[in-house]
Amino acid sequence: MKIGIIGAMEVEISTLRSKMETEKETSVAGMKFCEGKLGRTDVVIVRSGVGKVNAGICVQILNDLFHVTHILNTGVAGSLNNDLNIGDIVVSRDAMYHDLDATIFGYQPGEVPQLGTAVFPADPELQKAALEAVKEAAPDVKGFSGRVVSGDQFIRTRDKKDWIRDTFHGDCTEMEGAAIAQASYVNHLPYVIIRAISDKADESVAESYDKFEAKAAVHCAGIVEYMIRNL
Repeated sequence: MKIGIIGAMEVEISTLRSKMETEKETSVAGMKFCEGKLGRTDVVIVRSGVGKVNAGICVQILNDLFHVTHILNTGVAGSLNNDLNIGDIVVSRDAMYHDLDATIFGYQPGEVPQLGTAVFPADPELQKAALEAVKEAAPDVKGFSGRVVSGDQFIRTRDKKDWIRDTFHGDCTEMEGAAIAQASYVNHLPYVIIRAISDKADESVAESYDKFEAKAAVHCAGIVEYMIRNL
């Protein structure tokens, strides 16, 4: 097993990188890939940068050059589900896009034309391990299995949030997960997304995101570390 661990921002991976035994660093496409071990598990940790294109490129590099066997995405997200509060953890059941619309040609909302699916299921075993890690490493927070909905937009209004939730039945929204899921899907790589809620994806985001983003990202990293060390 060799796990590629992706975070979009430095704050999302710096804690994990400080805990790993780094053996080699390689720069490709402006991304620094750190190879080594977390516990007994071989890992490659990388900051992809923000957005779907960066995320997809990152997975392809991990597959082609580093030959990872599994993909794990860690970071923060905005809540779509009213039962999710800041600090709670969403473990992906599946992922899809909210900003892809080819419905005029008969496709479902969010469906990638000619790919045959709008939804990218996460790996059941990785889901189970992630939810167990939440219970063990962060017993004071709630862990949810849910749908991650992604697009190249930072969601900050109630109207947009409600539309995404009602159209795609998502539990959280961010900017990389579905692209990571799609790239994993076409490369036959098992994946899971673990996201800590940093904001409510509405008008309150200006007050909450900066305050909770770093704390949520570090919390999520601790859960990922526990998960990896116990696989």
